[in-house]
Amino acid sequence: MIKLKASEKLRPSILLMATVMCAALYAVGSYATAYIPSPWGMGQFRPAVIIPSFFAVIFGPLPAGVGAAMGTLIADSVKHGRLYEGSLIAAVPGNFIGFYLLGYIVKRKFTWGRFILASNLTLTVANFIVATLYIFAFKVLYAHALNLPLDALTFLVIGLTIWWFVTMLPFVLLVTPPLIKVAASSFPSIVPKGVRTHSLEQELPRATFSLAMIIPGILMLSMGLATTYTNLGRLMAANFGAVVQILVQIMFYVSGAVLSVLGLLFFTGKQFFSQKVSTGKTGRQKLKA
Repeated sequence: MIKLKASEKLRPSILLMATVMCAALYAVGSYATAYIPSPWGMGQFRPAVIIPSFFAVIFGPLPAGVGAAMGTLIADSVKHGRLYEGSLIAAVPGNFIGFYLLGYIVKRKFTWGRFILASNLTLTVANFIVATLYIFAFKVLYAHALNLPLDALTFLVIGLTIWWFVTMLPFVLLVTPPLIKVAASSFPSIVPKGVRTHSLEQELPRATFSLAMIIPGILMLSMGLATTYTNLGRLMAANFGAVVQILVQIMFYVSGAVLSVLGLLFFTGKQFFSQKVSTGKTGRQKLKA
C-alpha cells in the first residue's frame, strides 16, 4: 500500500529536489536545440518543454515554474557565454508564468481533457509573454537593436508566439502523457492521487486530443494562405526580406499540415484500435457460444 502520510512529510524536500531536477534537465534539453532558430533568426526550437510540463503535473506549479525559469536562464546564458539579459527580461518570467499556470490548473483537478486544454492555453500565454517582452522590452527598449515600424514589431511578436507554439505543442501532447503514465506506475507514492488514477485507469480522450492539434493546424494553414495571397506577405517581405517571407510561409504550411495530420492519425488510429478490440471481443464471445 502507498503511505501517503509519509510522502506528505517528505514533500518540502521532494519539492526542492524536483525544482533542481527540473531546472537541470530543462537547461540541458534547451541547450541541445539552442542553435536551431526561428525563420526570423531569433527564438529557438525547444522541444524540451516536455520537462517542465511533466514536472507541473507530477509536482505542481512551483517546482515547474521555478525550474523552468532557472533552466531557461542557464541554457541561454551558457549559449551566449554570459548572464543573458534577454533571458532575464523575457524568457524567465514567461517560462515561470506559463508552467506555474499549467501546474496550478491541473493540480486543482486532473483529467486528460483538462491537461490538453491547459497545455494549449499555457503555451499560448507563456509564448506570447516571452515574445512581447523579448521584442519590445529587450530588443527595442534595452538593446536598441530593432528599428522597425510598430506593425512589423507586432507581427514579429505574433510570429514568434506562433513559431514556439506549433513547435512545442506536438511534443507536449505526444510525449508528456506517456511520461506521466510511466511515473504513475513506477513511482506512485510521489504522484498525486488524481493524476495517478486518471493516468492508470483512463485513456486520452480521442476527440479532444485530435482537435487540440487539428484546430491549430487549420489556423496555421490559413495563416500560410494569408501570407501568400494578402498584404501580410508583402508586409513581411518589405520589413524582413523575401527570404524570411518564404521561410515563414514554409513554417505555416508545414506546421499546419503536420499538426492536422497528427490529429487525424491519432483519431483514426484510436478508432481503428477500438474497433479491433471490439471485434476481438465479439469473436471470443462467438467461440464461447
